[in-house]
Amino acid sequence: MNPTVYLIIISSLATGTIVTMTSHHWLLAWIGLEVNTLAIVPTISTKHHPRSTEAAMKYFLTQAAASAMILFSSTTNAWTTGTWDITQMTTPLSNTILTIALAMKLGLVPLHFWLPEVLQGSTLLTAMIITTWQKLAPMALIYMTINNLSPMILFSMALLSSMVGGWSGMNQTQTRKIMAYSSIAHLGWMMVIASIATNILTMTLLMYLMMTTAMFSSLILSKSKTIQDTMTTWTTSPTLTITTMMTLLSLGGLPPLTGFLPKWLILEELTTQNLASLTTMMALSSLLSLFFYLRLTYSTTLTLSPNTTQTKHKWRFKTTKPALPLSLTTPISLLLLPIMPTITS
Repeated sequence: MNPTVYLIIISSLATGTIVTMTSHHWLLAWIGLEVNTLAIVPTISTKHHPRSTEAAMKYFLTQAAASAMILFSSTTNAWTTGTWDITQMTTPLSNTILTIALAMKLGLVPLHFWLPEVLQGSTLLTAMIITTWQKLAPMALIYMTINNLSPMILFSMALLSSMVGGWSGMNQTQTRKIMAYSSIAHLGWMMVIASIATNILTMTLLMYLMMTTAMFSSLILSKSKTIQDTMTTWTTSPTLTITTMMTLLSLGGLPPLTGFLPKWLILEELTTQNLASLTTMMALSSLLSLFFYLRLTYSTTLTLSPNTTQTKHKWRFKTTKPALPLSLTTPISLLLLPIMPTITS
């Protein structure tokens, strides 16, 4: 991609998200979302492949529909209440439409079908942007409107997302689709706590961003697009194999890694709120996700790829990909559990 075009796209991505996160007027927030969408669409379709074009079209149509619903809900609310303030969404119909629209933006079940397909048609770097940076603007709107959104709808979507993310991820062999369903499951955990404790939501979101960035950075460095590709990672970089394994276990929420911390706090808070059945279902659904993380871990670290003796090793070409994102996010993704007393105090 032309460096100038690339700079414009990255600047637009940043600008759109920041405008949405800092605005209090619905029109400004909507404009930020649209700028964000229009910036990422050409990034998805850079490969000029039918699959990339299809993914870009799916992403554009989904996000355009969600943005239209956000505009419709805010207009309906403004018509009823006379204000365009984001925090003053008091009309029940507007709140319901807004919840559906934001769920579509994020990729929550049952509005999640676009996410795995779009990620599969994108490059690993673009997939990382979609699953991390592109979640910030809708999350900011959820933060600002959470007092007016229906907790029951959020709980239902959260539980479904966690379960569907786990179930659907079991059957995948493509790493991008696995990460898509991982994203859906993690979004479920965020939504279940959103209306109860926004401080835990913030922490969960930050840790999700760190772990997902670390995982995608590992996949980008090892050029692993399928589970079979991960089997040959050890020939290129044994250290990368170990960090990938640990990051996967952290994504699965195993102690004593960072990923255990948000799930622990969320389950504790749900129990405190006397939501025992929801807590149990969320805990059980995390086992589904853990299964495919463990399967990917097993294939990465403990399995040799099916090949002949002559092709035992990959050529060890020096990677041209920057390793800085991986270096920064991996320690955070693995070693933050000891700071829990600081967070909860």
